[in-house]
Amino acid sequence: MNLQELSAYLESREGLLASGIGWSLVLCFGAAYVCYYLRTIAKKPQLITGNENFCQFLQDQCPVLTEIYYPTVWCWEGHLQTLLRPFITSKPNVQYRNELITATDGGQISLDWFDNHNSIQYPDSSTRPTILLLPGLTGTSKESYILHMIQQSKALGYRCVVFNYRGIAGENLLTPRTYCAANTEDLETIIDYIHKLYASAALMAAGVSLGGMLLLNYLGKTGKKTPLKAALVFSAGWNAFESANSLEKPVNWLLFNYYLTSCLKSSVTRHRQVFDKLFNMNLVMKAKTIREFDKQFTTVMFGYPSVEAYYEDASPCHKLKKIGIPVLCLNSLDDAFSPNHAIPVEIAKQNTNIALILTSYGGHIGFLEGLWPRKCTYMDRIFKQFVQAVFEHGRKIVTL
Repeated sequence: MNLQELSAYLESREGLLASGIGWSLVLCFGAAYVCYYLRTIAKKPQLITGNENFCQFLQDQCPVLTEIYYPTVWCWEGHLQTLLRPFITSKPNVQYRNELITATDGGQISLDWFDNHNSIQYPDSSTRPTILLLPGLTGTSKESYILHMIQQSKALGYRCVVFNYRGIAGENLLTPRTYCAANTEDLETIIDYIHKLYASAALMAAGVSLGGMLLLNYLGKTGKKTPLKAALVFSAGWNAFESANSLEKPVNWLLFNYYLTSCLKSSVTRHRQVFDKLFNMNLVMKAKTIREFDKQFTTVMFGYPSVEAYYEDASPCHKLKKIGIPVLCLNSLDDAFSPNHAIPVEIAKQNTNIALILTSYGGHIGFLEGLWPRKCTYMDRIFKQFVQAVFEHGRKIVTL
């Protein structure tokens, strides 16, 4: 195309817009997109529970669960929500107080406390409601979703403490042990410690992704014999086999699995001198998927005969019936980490303590909403309303 032809082409395009035809096409496309979004994308979440009283409690105290969820209009798809959340959402400034406590095997566990000493609602530290937060697979207290939950808790006057899994928050490993979704010993130690430290303060927990799996497995093990008053779980993988299969699909492997596997390998590389005598670290470092890493490292560390045995034990769907306190679980049906066919809807209905919130869109720990979802997500709003409902209307939830 020569200069004259290019000039004529541009003039024709300008003429098209000037005539109004171009703008009409833009408006028609925009209107069609809005109609599609409102009819197909924006929907009320499914609230699933076998307990009518629990359902009524949630509808009364957590109105966000009865509202239409409007995913961010320009990135409502699950993969986009998952990928963009860490970059879009803000990271509120939170000042932690770090504490290292001794584990049963002689190792150390790192806790990051947000004491909220300026709490107006609960000036007495001994009775200030406390929320234990469990991050995702390679997450720490610095994750944006953790910081957002602390920000919400701060406004309500509550105290938070973040459980940093062994070896990933900068502390040294004193014993050759890290963490996994199935072994709840460290979590039990932490919960008992917090309860003894603040025996007069109401205590609940919130787990995200792997943290949610670990929390559910703990609750399935302890039943009603736990100091926790209630729990929240976000984007948990209900069936470890199905999660691994989904993440090994080509697109999901490229977008998520490869990166997370690299993070896992990096977390153990820092402590390689502790592991060299017990593991074939050369094989561990060759892992290309989370399943391969678990096969060479996690299953060996925790004494499982195979990765299949570990995944069976790590899957919360097998322990759901034994949970003895109220638990609210949020999942998106387009979450690549927790495929919708693996969500145990029928099993959940059989336990009156369980409520599932299922959104059509939201991805994995995404749940972005609004045109520029920087300050607050749909997940943040559910967190705030549920913890407030539990702490402020505890008598009602105890009688469920």
